[in-house]
Amino acid sequence: MSPLLSAREVCLSLGGNLILDGVSLDIEAGQTTVLVGPNGAGKSTLFGVLAGDLQPDSGTVQLNGRPLADYGHLELARQRAVQLQQSQLAFSFTVRDTVLMGRAPWQGTEKEAQDLAVVATALDTADMSTLAQRPVPVLSGGERARSAFARLIAQETPLLLLDEPTAALDIHHQERLAGHARRLSREGAAVVMIVHDLSLAAAYADRIVLLRGGRICADGTPREVLTAPLLSEVYDHPILVLTDPHTGSPLIVPSRTQPGEVSHD
Repeated sequence: MSPLLSAREVCLSLGGNLILDGVSLDIEAGQTTVLVGPNGAGKSTLFGVLAGDLQPDSGTVQLNGRPLADYGHLELARQRAVQLQQSQLAFSFTVRDTVLMGRAPWQGTEKEAQDLAVVATALDTADMSTLAQRPVPVLSGGERARSAFARLIAQETPLLLLDEPTAALDIHHQERLAGHARRLSREGAAVVMIVHDLSLAAAYADRIVLLRGGRICADGTPREVLTAPLLSEVYDHPILVLTDPHTGSPLIVPSRTQPGEVSHD
């Protein structure tokens, strides 16, 4: 089966600096792919290229076998939904209103009749039903992230792209969001997430793509990629990889000599 989204030899420079250097990546339906790597590795830039928000200097990006740049805005909005790390609203829309905006690509289609039901389900999934009438500007950072996730779900696209969706969330909501993202992939969606919490990535990813210096340095299952020697090298810090006694997934822990003391090994 052909990949849903495919990038080939993508290069991109920003401000005179090479950010992506010959990146090739296939995104499959039915799979959760998590992009990880240290600051400046190129994760967010690659994310922007995969979303169609950034145009590479060279290389190709195809969605369903067709150049991503050939898609119109409405057509693309029916194929992929994007949750950015931060979103700013100029007006005091309610949470329900912003989630309903995710249904805009389906106006004038038979799917429009499902708008209210889809929005209600999305709000419940994101644990935002009780805050549905609250203006978004007064929400906490975590509540805004959950509202954005609900909007992403409501858009109902085969490709979901999430840039650090769990960064502002507490542990309960981190697990809830990551678990639901994985369930969506089990239902046939292609899910791509940037996640800094490597243990969370290991627990919910089918595939880990590790970036360093604008290149992919490892690509495989969590256990294949998240090894202590490789992570210690890439993150420039000694890292321990343990095993979760309940799930068997890797637990990634930075090595510390004493509480609060930074290791210089």
